[in-house]
Amino acid sequence: MKLPASRGRPRASGLLAAALMAFAWHAAAQDPPPPRTALRVCQDPNNLPFSNVKGEGIENRIAEVFGKSMKLPVVYYSFPQRLAFIRNTLRFKLPGEEYPCDIVMGVPAGYDQVSATKPYYHSTYALVFPKGKGLDAVKSGEDFLKLDPAVLGKLRIGLYDASPASAWLAKHNLLERAVPYKIMNPDPEQYPGQIIEKDLASGKIDVAVVWGPIAGYFAKRVKSPELAVVPLKSERGVKFDYQMAMGVRYGEREWKQQVEGLIESNRPQIQAILQEFGVPQVDASYEAPK
Repeated sequence: MKLPASRGRPRASGLLAAALMAFAWHAAAQDPPPPRTALRVCQDPNNLPFSNVKGEGIENRIAEVFGKSMKLPVVYYSFPQRLAFIRNTLRFKLPGEEYPCDIVMGVPAGYDQVSATKPYYHSTYALVFPKGKGLDAVKSGEDFLKLDPAVLGKLRIGLYDASPASAWLAKHNLLERAVPYKIMNPDPEQYPGQIIEKDLASGKIDVAVVWGPIAGYFAKRVKSPELAVVPLKSERGVKFDYQMAMGVRYGEREWKQQVEGLIESNRPQIQAILQEFGVPQVDASYEAPK
């Protein structure tokens, strides 16, 4: 603070110093936060491959690894991850009560609704399609776009609305081939993998473009037809790849540092879980050209 120059400055400075000393003493005298008795996780109750009430998702499994490291039980606070998830979970607090949960296990790195940790994996959107149906030569997004126009012009391409897939098809004049799905579906039984597990597997659509962890997990679950997963590189104007982090509340610096320590110390277990779930992991070559 810069004080205005005046004859009273020495007195004002003394009063300010006294006030700061009193504030520091009061802060030091406050009780430290109570020790954690559980790892309390914010989750969507029906959002495989990430989480569900049975604890079967990627984020459930990683949370259990953290709980074991901390020697604490893991408890979940569930709320559908559609609108206002953070406000209704991590930042939700009734007067006189504690927050119901303290960590979101998966957010994009830099997500401004939370204090995001350092990223712990890097994935991208992917094409998913049945093998043996004329698309086996497709090994990249570029290969897909170079298909014979007669073939491209007949494909039914499933995607979630307001996703990078919409922008990609629009950029390459393929939007008329899109079969859009609502990402904000009010049906509590709806889950993101339905586009693959039901419609792609049954032949209702020919190709799906979805977030990589969804692509990898549900492609593995579908046994017939066998499905191919092709990770997509970002392009100028279309961002497909994202680094994923965890999120805590702003102002909880020590907790954030502890979570980052848990990520680092448990990295081999985290990687094993991601691989088990078929998550496509990519490097910087999948980022859009600078």
